[in-house]
Amino acid sequence: MVVLGSVNVDLVMTVPRLPSPGETVVGGRFARHAGGKGANQAVAAARLGAHVVFVGAVGDDEEGRRCRHELVAEGIEVSPLATVAAPTGVAAILVDEAGENLIAVASGANDLLDATAVDVAFAALPDGPAVVLASLEVPLAAVERAAQVAQQRGWRLVLNPAPARPLPPTLLEACEVIVPNAGEAEALGGLEALMAAGAGAVVVTLGAGGASLHRPGMETVRRPAPAVEVIDTTGAGDAFNGTLAWALASGWPIEAGLEAAVAAGGLSTRGSGARARLATRGELEELLADRVSRVDGG
Repeated sequence: MVVLGSVNVDLVMTVPRLPSPGETVVGGRFARHAGGKGANQAVAAARLGAHVVFVGAVGDDEEGRRCRHELVAEGIEVSPLATVAAPTGVAAILVDEAGENLIAVASGANDLLDATAVDVAFAALPDGPAVVLASLEVPLAAVERAAQVAQQRGWRLVLNPAPARPLPPTLLEACEVIVPNAGEAEALGGLEALMAAGAGAVVVTLGAGGASLHRPGMETVRRPAPAVEVIDTTGAGDAFNGTLAWALASGWPIEAGLEAAVAAGGLSTRGSGARARLATRGELEELLADRVSRVDGG
């Protein structure tokens, strides 16, 4: 599978509670983590066994080299990861004791990923079936070009429209699956508008409420979130998206992919940082088996 998206360094401050505007909250703990929606999604899929090719951009700086090394260590193919003349992206994250967070991002190198870079990266990929997973912490022109090439090559496109922004009809039409959270779905005009625009399926992530699957003319499918001890919700959506794309690339029906993605999103909240507790294949299978057992009354 191919993941197109951002690479960031996450600077995380865990605080007793999230501050109000103009307020200072003391007593925090600081940590640096690898991040970026695209990179997190790529790692989530790779830990489940996917062969992942990552398309993005980092700076020619120490953080960029470290981010590249961290992706390679996860078994991700990074030859299409460009090095550009801008600082590597940085995200400042505040996390409270309940695991809720506030995030601000300085995009840096991510903003220099353009349609030409996507053309070069995709041209080097072999023919054959593939799933492309894209998110919106990179320029929309790069995502649009990825969607165009995916259509031309018969690849399936999964779009995580985060952060939400107005999307051209041609991009929505190219989506086999679009995966907003509830707020993003509303910002994009709602479920009916997304399906009317041509998206094959809309999967809405609901945090602790799990997720729901919506398709034109079909009943809604809902999956609850697993019961886990939440430490940090940062990256839970990325775990969900990476797992859903992995499941589709593995030939799973979307209903089974939804179940797996909800489980993986829950598992990811067990540790601090977006990648610390991303599920392995064994962990995911164990939780899925337990959920099936509970449903069956075993």
